[in-house]
Amino acid sequence: MTDTNDYKALFLADAPLIDTRAPVEFIRGSFPEAQSLPLMNDSERAEVGTCYKQQGQQAAIELGHRLVTGQVKQKRVEAWRTFAKQNPHGYLFCFRGGLRSQICQQWLADAGCQYPRISGGYKAMRRYLLSTLEEAPKTHRLLILGGHTGSAKTKLLSHIPHSADLEGMAHHRGSAFGKRMGGQPSQINFEHQLAIALLKHTHHHPNTPLVLEDESHLIGRMCIPLALHAAMTKAPLVLVETTLEERIDHSFNNYILQNLQDCQQTLGAQAGFEHFATELQQSLKNIQRRLGDTRFSALNTQLETALLKHREGDNREHKVWIEVLLRDYYDPMYNYQIKQKQDRVIFRGRPQQVLQFLQEQGA
Repeated sequence: MTDTNDYKALFLADAPLIDTRAPVEFIRGSFPEAQSLPLMNDSERAEVGTCYKQQGQQAAIELGHRLVTGQVKQKRVEAWRTFAKQNPHGYLFCFRGGLRSQICQQWLADAGCQYPRISGGYKAMRRYLLSTLEEAPKTHRLLILGGHTGSAKTKLLSHIPHSADLEGMAHHRGSAFGKRMGGQPSQINFEHQLAIALLKHTHHHPNTPLVLEDESHLIGRMCIPLALHAAMTKAPLVLVETTLEERIDHSFNNYILQNLQDCQQTLGAQAGFEHFATELQQSLKNIQRRLGDTRFSALNTQLETALLKHREGDNREHKVWIEVLLRDYYDPMYNYQIKQKQDRVIFRGRPQQVLQFLQEQGA
């Protein structure tokens, strides 16, 4: 059994991890391969923390042993043992690689299971990933995939081997209508997933450009790290060109058919439809100020008509308001923005042409 501080090797190998911190800490942020198997639950941790502040470390340790004893202790040790048997190449960690992970490791050893821990714990691993994000502009040659709203850039990205799906990591489709069932991850978890993707690309394909979709600083409520986004705004642009009709169909499939299916699979047919309808209405309302009252009122009426007909079994009316929104709202914004980026555009073409060009670039 060998403890480790080789964070790079851990993340490159997708090493299975036991997160021994309290559930509230895990929810705030952890790592993609980590499972929450805490030494103490939230209330126990709070009690021990108060004791530490008032009476010192030794009293806090003694209280912790009194709180986690008997069947409670046995149950937690057994959960760690089960994980260790299923994941013999894994590790355990706590916040700083200190007392909690040492106790877990010792209790496991007492139960006949030798299992390594991560020196420095969560804090050191997170610091390593944040430095990876800071270094990303220096270690990655970026190509940015742009195009009008609805031009299926994310789908195209899935066919590019050397790419990273920022919207997938953010669990959001990137526009005002981009919310997805299940919500978004924590900002910390988003950063960790992104950093690991960048780390793997640098390690496995150091001389290959990485393709990212053209994004604003925010994807929903997820914030792209400043250093990376600054590099994205200066990187060469490849533009995919599709027709308005194709973009209407793609938006309809994603924001109507797929969203409704996701809602109904989670909430059931009726509740799912009502949630789907409410989210559409709220998404439109969120951009009311940018639309202006007159245009918002017209679009809102078209949306309400579409939802009424949808309830009656005809979903085609959604294409009416989608077309207006794309043509009169999103397209003018895109056209203005792309004029500011003309000097960065190195290629534009149909999806298959874009794929061929990126292949020639080694992406």
